[in-house]
Amino acid sequence: MLTTQFPPLRLPIANGGFENNEVVLTTPVVLAPMAGITNSAFRTLCREQGAGLFVSEMVTARAFIERHPETLRLITPGKGESPRSVQLYAVDPNVVSRAVKMLMEENLADHIDLNFGCPVPKVTRRGGGAALPFKRTLFASIVSAAVNAAKPFGVPVTVKMRVGIDHDHPTYLDAASAAADAGVAWVALHARYASQMYEGKADWSAITRLVEHMAPTGVPVLGNGDIWSGADGVAMMKETGCAGVVVGRGCLGRPWLFADLVKAFAGDITRTTPTLKEVSAVMHRHAELLIEFFGTEDRAMRDIRKHMAWYLKGFSVPRELRGRFGMVATLGELDGLLAQLTDQPYPVDVAEGPRGRTSHGRPVTLPDGWLNDPFEIPAITIDDSVSGG
Repeated sequence: MLTTQFPPLRLPIANGGFENNEVVLTTPVVLAPMAGITNSAFRTLCREQGAGLFVSEMVTARAFIERHPETLRLITPGKGESPRSVQLYAVDPNVVSRAVKMLMEENLADHIDLNFGCPVPKVTRRGGGAALPFKRTLFASIVSAAVNAAKPFGVPVTVKMRVGIDHDHPTYLDAASAAADAGVAWVALHARYASQMYEGKADWSAITRLVEHMAPTGVPVLGNGDIWSGADGVAMMKETGCAGVVVGRGCLGRPWLFADLVKAFAGDITRTTPTLKEVSAVMHRHAELLIEFFGTEDRAMRDIRKHMAWYLKGFSVPRELRGRFGMVATLGELDGLLAQLTDQPYPVDVAEGPRGRTSHGRPVTLPDGWLNDPFEIPAITIDDSVSGG
């Protein structure tokens, strides 16, 4: 049995009739948005495995204001999903204020998360995501605009960020202080620089430093990076003192990671290690949920193909059969392929560890002159060209 007991993670919410005006996450785990992955079908699958908070895919504030159909689909919660958590990306405080106000007035969210951690070029080249905290004044303005728009409705705003752009430009301590001053409910840190993308090991010591830095503010810190098992979640909280963990790539093809985390935080050292037959049942359930989400079997099957290798990682599956899983076209075909699998134990030593995006580190793509002055307020035109989920 694990002897360390962690206090529950609390999210103050006045909206939606939650008990005592707060959501209490007895398992302090947050599912991080992943583009093209964490739609409501996948979030439902993860929620069925364990407790936690499950955030929508990142959407641009401007796309929401423009009523982009795919953006509206991405923020639609799954059946029974509560609290409804929406992650926004924006580079203009006026735009994010309008988007949050619309979400509140239309009662579409119980929690807003702001993304300042995305390292991909199409986001950072416009000054968004992990690039934005370098611009101290702009960052503070965006966070304050979101908090102030949500405050009358009693809806909390949180932020997720990276350590900085690169080793020469760390931003997380100053950005976290500014977020606390603006009134956020918590700060989550992915313990890598944007320049690292997803390579190497996350530096949990940065989470420790942020916890110590934020202690006087009373704002909780959540840690993100390299949570591959329930034991990893417990280890991160013990080692860093963070108030909760954010799970991203570790649950790809492994939604039962949340069941493993629930056990670990409850002090149960037994692992959640499904057999291939049990994994097959999860794959079928995932496909059903995707059909419900997309409304068409064809699109659902095209979407689930990218999950097949993750689900089957480490299991002994003939190459020809693996190839057919990657081209599956109907639910009936999927069931036929699953029926051909030979049941076997979960391959713990092979199936766990890094998965999903494996982009190697590289210089961060930034707007011209972005690093010249951290207090410069750039012309707010770049958000106009960013439309879509």
